[in-house]
Amino acid sequence: MTTLGQALAALEPLDGGGWRGSVPDNWLQGRTAYGGFSAALALHAAKMSDADLPPLRSAQVAFVGPLARAITVTAQRLRRGRNAAFIQADVASEAGLGLRATFVFMAPLASEVDHSTGTAPDFPVPAPDATSVRAPPGVAFAQNFAFVERRDPDRPVGEWLRWGRLREREGLDPEVELIAIADALPPSALRIVGRVAPVSSMTWLMNVLAPPVTRDGWWLLRATSDHARGGFSSQTMAIWNADGQPIAEQTQGIAVFV
Repeated sequence: MTTLGQALAALEPLDGGGWRGSVPDNWLQGRTAYGGFSAALALHAAKMSDADLPPLRSAQVAFVGPLARAITVTAQRLRRGRNAAFIQADVASEAGLGLRATFVFMAPLASEVDHSTGTAPDFPVPAPDATSVRAPPGVAFAQNFAFVERRDPDRPVGEWLRWGRLREREGLDPEVELIAIADALPPSALRIVGRVAPVSSMTWLMNVLAPPVTRDGWWLLRATSDHARGGFSSQTMAIWNADGQPIAEQTQGIAVFV
């Protein structure tokens, strides 16, 4: 089994810029790479492409097409000012462009605005080696994670709520680790469908609210479908660390083929 760290370390520089790599079988989600794996490759490339970047603040990801087997990853600076840098990263395979991401890196600024709403759901942090969700057959990438799900019969129909962690995360950049696990929940529309069904992520926006630091690798992940109609689901997502601090807010657009 290839860890995320091993896959990143195996990237080879290309003449003229970019890197060559591959999607290991254990990071597949059906016929394409798991979205968090592809986004982690793109973020890793973006961070290697420029020096002394400030912290990651936002990631805008488009899942354009399938990614499998041999891939190339490229990154280019779009703009860099005094406080912020915009870097675009593409991941492509033989089938063409599979992912395009724009990452925004921004240094903290002095501000009179200090505002936050909402608190973490009441769901205790699991033990370091806990797990309660087994990877479904055919969902290869899920074996790279441990999940603990809240068993609550009264939870909203269109919501997933799980603690999650990468099984192997040693040596990973914290921002790369965060984006790798941020997409790990099943689409919340599947809670409405009530069974396994074909779905495909199309767009993903993640805003990072605080440095991605937690304990024992555990992150509390929530995804809620706000609107699902005509084969398209719009969902909101949130991530808290083991101390209940909000770490990221997200939105995602998902195609639902039932």
